[in-house]
Amino acid sequence: MSKFDEARQDPEDTKPDLARRRFFGTAAAAAAAATMVPGLSILPASARSPAEPVSDERRWGMLVDVNKCAEGCTACVDACHEENGVTHHGRPTTDPYWIRKVKLRDRMTNREYSMPLLCQHCEKPPCVDVCPTGASFRRADGIVLVDKHICIGCRYCMMACPYKARSFIHEPTTDQKPDVPRGKGTVESCTFCVHRVDAGGDQQPACAEACQAEGHEALVFGDLRDPESRLYRLLTEISSRQLREDLALNTGVRYHGI
Repeated sequence: MSKFDEARQDPEDTKPDLARRRFFGTAAAAAAAATMVPGLSILPASARSPAEPVSDERRWGMLVDVNKCAEGCTACVDACHEENGVTHHGRPTTDPYWIRKVKLRDRMTNREYSMPLLCQHCEKPPCVDVCPTGASFRRADGIVLVDKHICIGCRYCMMACPYKARSFIHEPTTDQKPDVPRGKGTVESCTFCVHRVDAGGDQQPACAEACQAEGHEALVFGDLRDPESRLYRLLTEISSRQLREDLALNTGVRYHGI
């Protein structure tokens, strides 16, 4: 286990309340059957073979170097939404987003900088804790996802997320990507392009790939537990921090320069 992982929590502490899950699961199934609409893909979200189960030997994460993030550049946002088939309808407050650029100002120095904000893929995700159906879940390798087939659109997870990293789909979805199921009435967020991760090889999430193509190198993706990975080495060489460290969520996304 690497120095970047907190002590593993007791399995008994994370075991879901089975009675509560069964109760809400039954209600969710009925609600989902009544509210499901055309446009929700039933294709699997993962290209990973069932013979290769996800394990906790890896923990996927990302380093965001704010000093290298170019103001006005939207390459990461554009690439993410193109890769995952996320469309916009001209309503900034309700349009879906998986990653967005935000501008921050240091109150002491008045320094301003921009940085991408996405799902932080927490080790202890609040979104998972409040989900009544189990639609929000965390994989063994640290990626936090939403199962669209049992999401009932209650949006509890959106309220629980301290990073405002989740959005709700208000319109029917069209022209979906084969590996990225989406559907009206469900919640979604960054998946670290899990379909790429599960395909194996050296594939990066679309945002990191686009940032590198622009020559900025502000996003570095990799295995937080692999001493040979570039991400691991960078985190041992430069300072980094989590957003809202006070919440002790042990996020998979770390920031340098804030």
